[in-house]
Amino acid sequence: MSLLDGILNQVSDNATVQNLAAKVGLSPEQVEQAVAALGQAHTAPGDTVTTAAGQTGLPTDKLQEIIGHIGGEGSLGQFAELLQQDGGGIMGSLKNFL
Repeated sequence: MSLLDGILNQVSDNATVQNLAAKVGLSPEQVEQAVAALGQAHTAPGDTVTTAAGQTGLPTDKLQEIIGHIGGEGSLGQFAELLQQDGGGIMGSLKNFL
């Protein structure tokens, strides 16, 4: 989780997997899956939340809550950029969460 926590911390102050999980009522594992899926879906065609919901099976309202807690669409865009800047290394690691 420290890799994902580090990325989340870069886009939103105090955003950690444990913290998000407690706020939205999901397990840390579900939050990891959700954030990874949202980061991937943000750059894909179509609706980000709907795409991430399809990948994770999580309700769209929970995914919207997570986006709100990490700072909205702007922060999600930063998160997606950070994932892509690594040339697939981080993204490859995060795919293990899905």
